[in-house]
Amino acid sequence: MQRRKFLSLVGLGAAVLAVAPAAVRAEDYRTLKPNVWKAKTVEDAVKAMYGTTTFIEKGVKVTTPDVAASGGAVPVNVQSDIPAKTVSLFQDANPESAVIVFEPGKYSIINYDLKMKLKSVGDPITITVVVEGLDGKLYSGKRTLDVALGGCEG
Repeated sequence: MQRRKFLSLVGLGAAVLAVAPAAVRAEDYRTLKPNVWKAKTVEDAVKAMYGTTTFIEKGVKVTTPDVAASGGAVPVNVQSDIPAKTVSLFQDANPESAVIVFEPGKYSIINYDLKMKLKSVGDPITITVVVEGLDGKLYSGKRTLDVALGGCEG
């Protein structure tokens, strides 16, 4: 009897795992919105992604070091309490401005830590995060930093 119980539990577990991927969804924005990934400026990338560049500049916190020691892996933290449909990250240092688009779930906490590769040419770099709220409005936060020369392509 133990063997039958074990096999039925394994079968039930396999059925749950087979259904679980149907609940996970991700959009391929490189296919859906290819102009976002070809845009050379933050403004052009945001307009290609959202159709506008009008933001409410509140509710989004972007944290980076004041001076990154290397452009090869610049730590970035993004936080927001805004119920969001998407969270997009853009920068003005590399040839293409778009970095990533997240689609948080209904109960997700927006507190993302990531590392970005940023080309340094000696000028300050601005990282812009746009949160598309469930209310349809765009919220943004920005952070300006310097990357020490000698880092990524410096």
